[in-house]
Parts: sequence; structure tokens; C-alpha cells
Amino acid sequence: MQEGIKILAIETSCDDTTAAVIKDGHKILSNVISSQRETHSLYGGVVPEIASREHLKLLIPVVKKSLEEANVSLEELNAIGVTHGPGLVGPLLVGLSYAKSLSYAKNIPLVPQHHIKSHIYANFLDKSIDENYGVPPEFPLIALVVSGGHTDIIYMKNHNEFEIIGRTVDDAAGEAFDKIARALDLGYPGGPKIDKLAKKGLEGRIEFPKAKLKDPTSPYDFSFSGLKSAVLNYLNRCEMKSETVDKKDVAAGFQKSVIDVLVSNTLEAARDKNVNDVVLAGGVSANSALRDEFKEKAKDLGIKVHSPPLILCTDNAAMVGASAYHSYKENKISTALDLNAVPNLEM
Repeated sequence: MQEGIKILAIETSCDDTTAAVIKDGHKILSNVISSQRETHSLYGGVVPEIASREHLKLLIPVVKKSLEEANVSLEELNAIGVTHGPGLVGPLLVGLSYAKSLSYAKNIPLVPQHHIKSHIYANFLDKSIDENYGVPPEFPLIALVVSGGHTDIIYMKNHNEFEIIGRTVDDAAGEAFDKIARALDLGYPGGPKIDKLAKKGLEGRIEFPKAKLKDPTSPYDFSFSGLKSAVLNYLNRCEMKSETVDKKDVAAGFQKSVIDVLVSNTLEAARDKNVNDVVLAGGVSANSALRDEFKEKAKDLGIKVHSPPLILCTDNAAMVGASAYHSYKENKISTALDLNAVPNLEM
């Protein structure tokens, strides 16, 4: 029997069916991901009903494979961590229902987790130690969580202490990426496609607005709806005038406007909070231009920027296991069989 605290983690908040076994909150014994990307690409986005049905088919085999790869039996588990929000309610219910059943049948403590908190903990896994600094992040820190549904700046004094100090007031950055990618006929998912196309364009050839909100009570908030409208208006004007659209330059200009605001607001928050470590998390944190810009701008400020490997940026259960470990240590265990999925769960 392996020593240490071992947690089986389950994540089904959207369209990836994932399970992992994490030891002592940082060591990945297994991390199995079954993606539905190809299925949903036919529809230009995630279809919740289809995602739920796919989770029903895939979850048990994925969990079984995760335990086999980790060489861990159910009897060796200390806890089961599972995402119960936020996310799509149908997919969430599939993972949560299975986790509750397994917890009850095997008398294994259940540790429900917040999806966004879990994304931050991808930075504390062994495989996500930043290659430039060689050490995991230290508290206090600032986390930028940026994905299709969320764009938040979070201040953390310690484990399980989260304070949202900035967030989008309208569209999430990832949502804006997907909408502009759709307008450019790039397909789904939009973020990686725009990132790839933008590398071939010139950032300064087409300039789009960068929203800097002036509310002194929320100085780190974001807004991307105006930028999205500006890009769509540009495309419409070109169409009306029968002008050729250079998609590469549009992608480059749009991406720069998003990244400049993400980086400036986050580093401003880091300076104001006097922290030395910034962590990136969420699907958009895989964007190569975003990572490069952060490293360049943070270096002059003496701030260390940490980001997970690409496989841990998108939804995965390893991050849930890392987060659940710290909840388990604080005895944040659920015994309620009526624990429900919460699609709009607040942090």
C-alpha cells in the first residue's frame, strides 16, 4: 500500500470527462482526460445535453482507468474530490452523482470542489512547477483565472483563502475569443485557432480598443463586449465595402487588445497587493502570446509568473485533486447525500 494522502478526483463541469489520482496534493499518480471536442465542433460550441450523455458513457471507464494507472484501489483512497460548480448543470450532475454514490457505497469521504479554485491549484502540481523559476508559487499571490466562462483576478493570502478583486463585467475573455473565431469562420474552439493565426499577422496593422474601466471601487475589472463589437463592426464594414479582410491581422489586433488588458490589470493588482508571485489558470492561460507578454512585463517588476503545462490549463481532474487535498486537510467534507450541483456557484 502506498503511503500518503490519496484522493480520487472527478471533473465533469463541461465537455471533458476526467478523473485523476493525486497524492499529498501535488503528485500526479494518474490524470485521464476523455475529450468531447470533436463531437461538439460539429455544432460550433458545447451542447449541454450531448455533453451529459457522453459523460454518462465515459465516466466509469475513465475512473477505472485512472485507478489502474495510479495502481491504487478504492480501499486505499482517503477521499473523493469532485467539482460541484460552477459549470453546466447536466454535466456537473453526472460527475457529482457518481462521486456521491461511490462515497456512500465505499464509505470514502466526499470533498466537493469549486471549479475556478481548482484551476488555480493546477499551479501547485509537480508537473506545473514553472520552468523559469523552478519552485511552486508562494503566498500571498495573485491569480488570473481566464477561461470561456470566467475572467477573474483573485488575491490569495494562503490555501483556501480567496478574494475576488477583479472580474469581467460582461463577456469572459474566452467567450470573446470563441465569438470572434466564429465570426472569422475559424471553427471551435476559438482560442487556440486565434492564437495560431495571430502569429502570422501584424499586431499594429489593425488596432482595436482596450477597455480600461474607471470605477475606483473596482480598478481591476475587465470588459470585453466593446472590443467584441468593434471587431464585428470592422468585419461588417469590410463586407459592405467589398474590402478583403486579412484574418491574420484581425486575429493579431484582437488578441493584442485582450492580452494587454489582462496583463496590465493583473500586474497592477500584484503591485498594489505587494505580492511577488502571479499564477495563470484556465483555458486561455494556454495562449502563447499571453504567457510571453506576462513573462516580459513581469520581469522588470521582479514578479514571478507561474503557469501550468498546457494539458493542465484546460479542464482536468488533477487540479481538482490538488484543491481537494487542502480542503480535506481542513476537514471540509460533505456528508450530505442531497448535495446538489450549483451551475452558478459563487467563490
